[in-house]
Amino acid sequence: MQKKIRKYYWWCQVAGWGIVVLALVFFASTFEQKITPKLLERQFVVMLSGILTTHLFRMVIRKSNWLMQAVEKVLPKLLMGVFVTSVIMSLVQIGIYDLINLSDASKHKLSFTTRILGHVLENGLIIFPWTMIYYFYHYIEKSRKQELDTLKLESLVKELELKTIKSHINPHFIFNALNSIRALIDENPGRARTAITELSNILRSSMQTEKQETVTFEKELNIVKDYLALEHIRFEDRLRVEYEINEDTLDQPIPPMMLQTLVENAIKHGISKQVNGGMVKIISDFRGGYHELVIRNTGYLNGSLSNDGFGLISTRNRLQILFGEKANFDIKETNGNTVQATVLIPVD
Repeated sequence: MQKKIRKYYWWCQVAGWGIVVLALVFFASTFEQKITPKLLERQFVVMLSGILTTHLFRMVIRKSNWLMQAVEKVLPKLLMGVFVTSVIMSLVQIGIYDLINLSDASKHKLSFTTRILGHVLENGLIIFPWTMIYYFYHYIEKSRKQELDTLKLESLVKELELKTIKSHINPHFIFNALNSIRALIDENPGRARTAITELSNILRSSMQTEKQETVTFEKELNIVKDYLALEHIRFEDRLRVEYEINEDTLDQPIPPMMLQTLVENAIKHGISKQVNGGMVKIISDFRGGYHELVIRNTGYLNGSLSNDGFGLISTRNRLQILFGEKANFDIKETNGNTVQATVLIPVD
């Protein structure tokens, strides 16, 4: 890669200074100056001295790390560098002209100071744009690289956040499920064995989705049905379940274990605290440009919403990480004895 960049650099140097020389020859012919071999030789010296001195200037820029500095800090240094480079280039040109007798007869009669000032001005007008092009090319490239690195970092952070959230969700679910089974062991061993079978089905499904950022709603719904079947063994007639599912939503992507977490929350904080139990209803439909998931359960909200448990906090975090600011999660109390959790996921 570095060899390729160096190759392009030298091609740009030769092409750039070649264009400068052609422009100088064109202006000379325009102002009725004869194009003599001596004139062409002088322009060849301009080209070689330009390539040499600007290459040395480039080495100074890179060694001094000016490309990594802000524009306002490096600009005075670049202007000083342009002046010094112009002086060196002018001295090289005058030295070669005098050495091999290439000087313009009209300028040769001038004092050395006048000649050097004239050359410095002419060369400065060429080196200044060379410097600006070189610096801002690398400045833009650096900005693009930083932007790319930032995007990669954000992607890595999101991936780590998702892994962290998932590492909490699965144990959180498992421990609650095991508590449900534990309550059945002494009361009804047969039902406990059935519950263990249900749990194994849930764990198998959840392990298959562990490495996925999203799963289809249908797959998540099947896990939830297994979970509710397990919980129904414990609650019996105290737990009533209803589904209102638009079949067109079954292939929509949702975060794995999200629906299960919300249903688990409805059971733990809603149904289990009601003497007569209650109902859990799962609704899935399209509303506007969103896939709307609603989980309703009998019960009441306890405390401030700002003190939500881990399940609700992780739901908000995952939706923002995977679907951005357009996704939304809300939980509220309705009709005096019903809690409704609503998830809105933008539809592509």
